[in-house]
Amino acid sequence: MLLYHSTNLKAQPVPFGQALLKGLAPDKGLYMPETIPAFSEDELDAFRNMNYPEIAFQVGKKYLLDQISEEDLLWVVKNAYDYPVPLDPVYERKYILRLDRGPTASFKDFAARMMGRLMQYFLKKENRSLLILTATSGDTGSAIANAFYGLDNIKVCVLFPEKEITVRQRKQMTTLGQNVQIVAVDGKFDDCQTLVKEAFSDPQLEHLQLSSANSINIGRLIPQTVYYFYAWSRLNTGLNDRAVFSVPSGNFGDMMGGVMAMKMGLPVKRFIIAVNENDEFPVYLQTGKYGRIEPSRNCISSAMNVGHPSNLARLVSMYGGVMDEKGHISRQADLEKMRTDLFSVSITDEETREAIKKAYVDHNILLEPHGAVGWAGLNRYLATEGKMHDKEQLFISLETAHPAKFPEEITRILGFDPVLPPSLQGLENKEEQFDFLGNDYRAFKDYLTKKYDK
Repeated sequence: MLLYHSTNLKAQPVPFGQALLKGLAPDKGLYMPETIPAFSEDELDAFRNMNYPEIAFQVGKKYLLDQISEEDLLWVVKNAYDYPVPLDPVYERKYILRLDRGPTASFKDFAARMMGRLMQYFLKKENRSLLILTATSGDTGSAIANAFYGLDNIKVCVLFPEKEITVRQRKQMTTLGQNVQIVAVDGKFDDCQTLVKEAFSDPQLEHLQLSSANSINIGRLIPQTVYYFYAWSRLNTGLNDRAVFSVPSGNFGDMMGGVMAMKMGLPVKRFIIAVNENDEFPVYLQTGKYGRIEPSRNCISSAMNVGHPSNLARLVSMYGGVMDEKGHISRQADLEKMRTDLFSVSITDEETREAIKKAYVDHNILLEPHGAVGWAGLNRYLATEGKMHDKEQLFISLETAHPAKFPEEITRILGFDPVLPPSLQGLENKEEQFDFLGNDYRAFKDYLTKKYDK
C-alpha cells in the first residue's frame, strides 16, 4: 500500500483515503506520497490514444492502488471530466493550455470535481460526514462550492478576502446556498489560510470533523498532474520531445502537480514558475534565503496574491529539504537541482497588462491576468534562456481561468467585455448570501461553533 507522510515528518504515514479526508496532517504538515510512482515509456506512449478521463484513470491508479476499485475510479473520472481541454496554437511550437472550460470556468474544476467524488466515495465507505473548510484567493472557492454543492454528507465553509476577488468570482460562490456557506474576511488570502489552519489544529474543534479542499489537500494535487500528461500527449513528436511548461503560480498547487508529473516520468525540460509581484519564491530560488511577504501584495492576478505558498513545503520536500508551515527551513533543499528544473520570474501588473494586449493584438489570443502572468513569464524565459532552444522546442503556457471572470480589467486593456461562457451567464440576477468576519481566530472559532456544533 502506498502511504502518505507529512512534510513536517512528525505524524504517522497514512493511506490515501485518510490523507484525503484529513486534509492537513496532525503536525500541520502537508501529506506527500512516500514514493512517487512512475510511468514506463510504453505507458507514456499509450497516452497518445487516450482521452482525458482515460489518462486521469491511469494517473489515479498509480496513487490509489488498492484504495478504490478500478470500476469505481473509472466512474469518478468519467463523471468529473465531461468538458473540453483545448490547446490553442500561438506561433511555432508554443501553445496555450486552456483550463477554463469546466463548470466554474477555472482550472480548479479539474481538482475539485475529482476530489469531491473521491471524498464522497470514502465517506460512504466509512458512513461519515465532513465539514470542508477552505480559503480562497479567487477561483478555489467557486470550484469547491460547485463540486460539493448539494451533497448530503458534506458541508462547505469558504473564506475569502473581502476586497481581493472580482464580483463574478464572489457571486459564483455566494449564490448557491444549501450546504455551502461563504464568509468574507477583512484581510488577505494569507489571513484566511491562517484562520483555516488554526481551526484544523484546534483540538476543541475536532468534533466538527473538519477537512480541507485547498491545494493543501493531496486529493487536489493528484488530479492536477493529469493535464500535464494530457497536454504533452496531444503535442509531442516522440518520447524524447521534452516540453517547457509555464505555470502562473500563487499557492503553488498547480506547479506541484506539474513537478509530480515530471517525477512520474513526464518528459519535461523545464518549468517556468511565473508569479506576480509576490516574489518570495524567485528570491528564494536565486539566493537560497526564504522570507514570507506580509501582507501579500495586491495585484490584478488576484488568485496569486500569496505571500507564503502552502505548497512550497511540498516542493522543498521533493528536493530533499524540510520547510514547516510557517516557512522556516530546517534542512535546505538541493537548490542546484531545483534551479536546473525550475526557472522563476516575478511579473508586474504593468507587464501583465502588456502581455494581455500583445497576445491579443499579435496572435488573436485572449488571456486573463493569471494566464497573462504565465505567458509573460514564458516570454521573459525566451528573452534570457531562449538561445538554449531551437524552433522545434515545445512550450506550453497554462491559462487558468476564463477571461470573462475579469471583465473590468479586460475592458480597460482591450476595450471590450469578453463573451460570457455558459457557467457565468445569469449570475448578476442571482441573490447573494454571505457573512462577514474580522481577521480574528477567536471570532472565527465562535462562528464555527455556533453554526455547526449541533
